[in-house]
Amino acid sequence: MTALEVTDLGYSYGAKRALDGVSFALRPGRFTALLGPNGAGKSTLFALLTRLFVTREGRISVAGHDIAKEPRAALSKIGVVFQQPTLDLDMTVAMNMRYFAALHGIGGREAARRTERALAQLDMAERAGEKIRSLNGGHRRRMEIARALIHDPEVLLLDEPTVGLDFKSRQAIVAHVHELAQTGLTVFWATHLVDEIGDGDDVVVLHRGEVLAHEPAADLRGGRSLAEVFMEMTAEGIA
Repeated sequence: MTALEVTDLGYSYGAKRALDGVSFALRPGRFTALLGPNGAGKSTLFALLTRLFVTREGRISVAGHDIAKEPRAALSKIGVVFQQPTLDLDMTVAMNMRYFAALHGIGGREAARRTERALAQLDMAERAGEKIRSLNGGHRRRMEIARALIHDPEVLLLDEPTVGLDFKSRQAIVAHVHELAQTGLTVFWATHLVDEIGDGDDVVVLHRGEVLAHEPAADLRGGRSLAEVFMEMTAEGIA
């Protein structure tokens, strides 16, 4: 069974075609990068994967559940970190975690246990009592990733999670999420930055709403740099 499967997916904004015949399947327990320049359709795809948008074109399956026919079952298998932050700045890290756990029907000692475990996975345990407002951008992102793990999802979706962060913070978050994939979590990481992708990762290249490639990064780049190959495929510079 694939962790996430997209088949012939399409979406339009009026006359503008955002996605056209998008198909790919993610292997369980792998870090897969959705690599595409700005405007490629990455955020539209994530909106469909999380059911913020719906379409009659194509099919999305999460852990064997058709998102159109079994939306609650499918979405329960997904953890999401959106590009725009969604934290309550005046609540502490732990309070944000417990609130999110309650939305998933998790309370009491179980919520406390899961909060402690998720924060530890992102090296955030010592900041549990701090207000979000006092955290820097990198720690806020780690907090959002930890929060997305509170209900034990099988697939973690991250839409350009390092936007606006400095290089050191980006490196730390990329490393943490790769470690999560090594525990068996399926990761789908949207980015336009090739330095966030390792040779051991899978890559889906999206450009102008179409999938140009889906293969291991090492195979995709061959003997060249991934940046060179990506620029050649999309005929655009990397922002």
